[in-house]
Amino acid sequence: MNVFISDFNKLIKLRLTLTVVFSASVSFLIGSKEQGNINWKYWMILTLGGFLVTAAANGFNEIIEKDLDKLMDRTKDRPIPSGRMTTGKALVMSLFMGILGTLILVKLNFLTGLLSVFSILLYAFVYTPLKRKSPIAVFVGAIPGALPPLIGYFAAFENPHISWIPIILFLIQFVWQFPHFWAIAWVLDDDYKRAGFRLLPTTKKDKVSASLVVLSTLILIPVSTMPFFYNFGGYTYVMIVLVCGLLFLRQALKLYQTKDIPAAKSLMYSSFLYLPVVQLALLFDFIIK
Repeated sequence: MNVFISDFNKLIKLRLTLTVVFSASVSFLIGSKEQGNINWKYWMILTLGGFLVTAAANGFNEIIEKDLDKLMDRTKDRPIPSGRMTTGKALVMSLFMGILGTLILVKLNFLTGLLSVFSILLYAFVYTPLKRKSPIAVFVGAIPGALPPLIGYFAAFENPHISWIPIILFLIQFVWQFPHFWAIAWVLDDDYKRAGFRLLPTTKKDKVSASLVVLSTLILIPVSTMPFFYNFGGYTYVMIVLVCGLLFLRQALKLYQTKDIPAAKSLMYSSFLYLPVVQLALLFDFIIK
């Protein structure tokens, strides 16, 4: 049983799945606060449905990449390439989670369910195969990667409406993914090459790739301050996000100067911290207003 639980966690990429659910939950609470109350029943539905949908997308990703995962040290111990789980079993579980998760999210509203299905299809069946063809895959993958804030925000409404708040939440997470993914790609470049993945901007750890990493962290600073200028983030938020943004930029500049793995690792770890800190700062500042 312990082996199955461990393999299931690896199949669904548990830490990544929980990160996605966290991001959607923060946006849900922001949307709820905008209406003046928090519907905790809706929050539980979003959490469960979001978990299942994200887990399904990750499962499909591993099924599609099972032969490539065998080539990389980082992934060869995953349940399918290691032979501990059959492709059929993984497919049944992923389909079940995807269908059930979508049905659960549709109970909130149709738009939330529709965005969830779109996210699965784009991530698993467009981004995943594109990783071996072109660095544009990072741009494509950033779209479903930035949908959780939209899904979470719209889940808070019986009749969702478009406003600047969900668009800005989407943009922050969208732009953040470029330095995040490129830092990971820099660290794992040798492993990725064994599978033919082309994720760095120039496919090489060169000056141009490093320049684009710096540019993306630079763009993230004004994008992350947008909540302040659109009146749903206060002075506390904007101060926190500016400090975080400048520290993040500093790590990117270090990578530009050295172009080495330790600098890329520092940037990668910084990216893991940046997004939840910014999201929590926005939620806290928005709630206490």
